[in-house]
Amino acid sequence: MTLPTDPQYPIYIVSKSRWKQRMTAKALDEIRVPYRIIVEEEEAERYRAVIDPAKILVLPFSSLGQGSIPARNWIWDHALASGAKRHWILDDNIGAFYRLNKNTKIKVGNGAIFRAAEDFVERYENIALAGFQYFMFTPRKRRWPTFVLNTRIYSCILIRCDLPYRWRGIYNEDTDLSIRILKDGWCTILFNAFLCHKQATMTMSGGNTDLLYQGDGRLKMAESLRDQHPDIVRIIRRWGRWQHYVDYRRFKTNQLQLRQGIDLPSGIDNYGMMLKPFNRKRKSKGEPDAIHTA
Repeated sequence: MTLPTDPQYPIYIVSKSRWKQRMTAKALDEIRVPYRIIVEEEEAERYRAVIDPAKILVLPFSSLGQGSIPARNWIWDHALASGAKRHWILDDNIGAFYRLNKNTKIKVGNGAIFRAAEDFVERYENIALAGFQYFMFTPRKRRWPTFVLNTRIYSCILIRCDLPYRWRGIYNEDTDLSIRILKDGWCTILFNAFLCHKQATMTMSGGNTDLLYQGDGRLKMAESLRDQHPDIVRIIRRWGRWQHYVDYRRFKTNQLQLRQGIDLPSGIDNYGMMLKPFNRKRKSKGEPDAIHTA
């Protein structure tokens, strides 16, 4: 049964060698949000043993040595073929989803944040990408705007299907896609109001960790993005490791274009969400005191 809080666009999870953890699938199952998880043929039976087979799509290729890029492009084409105007693509290491309100991170109990993000994006002609900020990037010691305009979109991404782009490269593919889109004058929206709790890169086995990020993988990642966009990317050393730094200031001139005939609503629409006390007797560190549900 489709709920009014369900996302209207399809959600895909790209997954490799994580049938045991299946963090994002579990997180979406918990909040009753429909999804499809994309796997390779040689791992399909392991996934079918722990996930409803109806939620699994099997790729027609495997082990191409290009990380998740071929799978991401296959998903894009699949979404287009289904007639979807946009599609969500999620990494497979997201443990939960939150709403940030008055500097409090509150775990959500349904898919309302996906639907709210979609409805916001649809007000405008020129939003190419949108997504949720990382839980760890919104510390409570400072105030955060509802969203950031024209920056990179990571890991939990809503993509306009008719864009003239595809994923490329091996490393930092989400940053590269964001930059190419911004350079062509499109806009991106990174929601701080909605958060995804994602495991840090290289802290979880499976995925690209075993294939691409070992050894000097972080330096290779940074160098790859710099080589793609030397005009705005430089390599820095931060927190004891190599990282890329992107200067997004040049994209401040990319302005949102409201769709013709759209009347912006007044007041606050909470999409049926209300605060419900978190009733687990023994609360683990980092768990919320309340949950947004409908």
